[in-house]
Amino acid sequence: MSESANPRLGALVKLAVTIVVAGALVAAMLLPWVGGPGLVARNSTSLLDALPVELTDETPNGNTRVPAADGSLITEFYTNNRTPVTPDQVSDVMKQALVDIEDSRFYQHNGLDVEGTMRALVKNLAAGEVEEGGSTLTQQLVKQTLLQTADTPEEREAADDKTVGRKLREVRLALALEETYSKDEILTRYLNIAYFGAGAYGIQAAAQTYFSVNAVDLTLPQASVLAGLVQSPGNTDPISHPEAAANRRNQVLARMHELGHITDQELADISASPIPIAEGGKAPNGCAQAVVGGFFCDYLQSYLINELDFTQTQLDNGGYTIQTTLRPDMQAAGDQAVLKTLGMGDPLAGIYTAVEPGTGKVLAMSVNRQFGCDAANPACESVNLNVAASQGSGSTYKVFTAASALEQGYGVNYRITTSDPYYSRVYKQMGGTTGKAYGPIGNVGTLPRTLTMHDALARSSNTYFVAMEDQLGSVRGPVEMAQRMGLNLPEERARVTIEGEQGSFTLGAIETSPLYLASAYSTLAASGTQCDPVPVVQILNRAGEPLTGEDGQPLVKGDNCNPDAVPAGVANTLSQVLTADVKSNIGTGTRANVPGHQIAGKTGTSQDRNSAAFVGFLPEYAASVMVLNPKGNQDVGSYGGGKPAQIWHDAMEPILNQGPTREFPAADPAVAAGTKGTGAVVRRESNDSTSSSSRGGGSTSTPTTPAAPTTEVTPPADVPAAGGDAVAPPTTEGTTN
Repeated sequence: MSESANPRLGALVKLAVTIVVAGALVAAMLLPWVGGPGLVARNSTSLLDALPVELTDETPNGNTRVPAADGSLITEFYTNNRTPVTPDQVSDVMKQALVDIEDSRFYQHNGLDVEGTMRALVKNLAAGEVEEGGSTLTQQLVKQTLLQTADTPEEREAADDKTVGRKLREVRLALALEETYSKDEILTRYLNIAYFGAGAYGIQAAAQTYFSVNAVDLTLPQASVLAGLVQSPGNTDPISHPEAAANRRNQVLARMHELGHITDQELADISASPIPIAEGGKAPNGCAQAVVGGFFCDYLQSYLINELDFTQTQLDNGGYTIQTTLRPDMQAAGDQAVLKTLGMGDPLAGIYTAVEPGTGKVLAMSVNRQFGCDAANPACESVNLNVAASQGSGSTYKVFTAASALEQGYGVNYRITTSDPYYSRVYKQMGGTTGKAYGPIGNVGTLPRTLTMHDALARSSNTYFVAMEDQLGSVRGPVEMAQRMGLNLPEERARVTIEGEQGSFTLGAIETSPLYLASAYSTLAASGTQCDPVPVVQILNRAGEPLTGEDGQPLVKGDNCNPDAVPAGVANTLSQVLTADVKSNIGTGTRANVPGHQIAGKTGTSQDRNSAAFVGFLPEYAASVMVLNPKGNQDVGSYGGGKPAQIWHDAMEPILNQGPTREFPAADPAVAAGTKGTGAVVRRESNDSTSSSSRGGGSTSTPTTPAAPTTEVTPPADVPAAGGDAVAPPTTEGTTN
């Protein structure tokens, strides 16, 4: 058989099916479930009982929209790009054009147009091919709904097979729909579900895709193009097939003219004109296409699935509005700040993460990477570095030890005199309670050997805080304080650290999530109120109402805060102390200072400078910056007071300078004074496991006369003023700072 005969055979097969179906439909007129004028169903209730839920919804759900805190779009999630509209959101000329070309007797029939079917049959037989379909718009609505909501290949095949049984079922459902909904509602639902090519489902998406307008603003030249598309969108797409699209448009115009709905002049003028294409682009889909905040979007998506039990199918097809916490101005400032220090795709990643104290709202997530693009591009990243824990954050953990010490009665002026290097009196190199002492612990540069807690935090003394851990007698207090503040260490890791008495905890050896590091410090900023980080304020359904859970309450409850996590006196006192790290002449984080604002913070650098960190906070904001190579260990060439503090400054300066910021509450006098006396001398220069060991506040080991402060040396260029914010020599426990 020749190739030219194949289309002819296909047309004859379609004709045969049409004849059989038409005969069946005529016979169906005599069946007991249909009767009376216009083939009205006698028992519409029984028909409606058979309607799939997809057909009883008023409109398709459409895309899930994800706006930022200011209402601007972050992205959308969808399987089919669709934005449902209401009847009054579609222009009248669009409705008229579609009815004229697809179902001119739409307003006369009740879902089954026998007259139209027979007319189409006669026309097709005369032409020897299928030139006109017999399905009504209501029948087409049934078919397209079942096709687009099919969950399995079998369901899709059943919705599209060429059997008489399928056609009869389609008719039954069309009759039921006509008994249930108004003509305008049926027409609008069809316009919302029809595929218009170029990935555009529904009239609103089509209007935006081809003409950059809303469906309500479509004109006759535009509407005639879109009405012609639904018959064969792949072949008459005006972007890919402009000539075929123009021919089809002219068929629509001719039909509208034949029915008296446009004038001779309109027909002549528009038919002779090119199609007025004005491509509007496709709506972004998913986090890789996010307009802003790709890493935030990924965190949001994971939160919805893991914390709120969404499925990806729900997200893609639910038509929700997910109101998020992202502040575009903070995101933009963070993006610019990171790129100012580290270029896009630099082996070192600069990771900036901001949260709001007292609410847990995640405000920004910036990285010098693009989320989710081609993995072969070094500027691309599919792992959420803002959330992932890949490196330690060094001396930022000293704050947890300080908070625990304050709670246990060690005041801010509690002095400890240590040797440098220093070996722990309590903790062992292998953890546990036996073996060689943990150490040696050293500082960056030369620090005074006698320091108060206040100055030890500002200078980031390693020896002081390991000695303070010795005073506490166990790492349990610092670890549990970190968890109470919201560091969110894995439970097993926290248990092993406590039970193994791992003295390196205070020096930040544990892999740390930038998000939870910022969240933990936000607890201090909120006077001890700990809030789990959240990316979403509310989730609205298609009707604009809060989405509810099984208990009937809004799914997003806003119950993520614990106001009693840390005593307010401890949090406020420590916040006041940590301002010295940013503003005093001995602080290691002075590069983060923004004049005119009271900022508290802490620097941190891990072993071998494989990462560097800075966490800064005010009552309104808390933000962490970590610099590291996410692919492996690399000297980042900076301590926490260098690149991280600079990024923090550059990200926060434009935000803070938008207006005044609050100062921290005053320190609690009782907490600041403490109950443990003035201090202790704990010099120890040996790791001999037989040396005396003491556990408890204020005790001493190997007492000596306190040494006078030694002369300070000039620290590395990126550590302002002074600092112990660096690594100690490695031990088998993995000492870091």
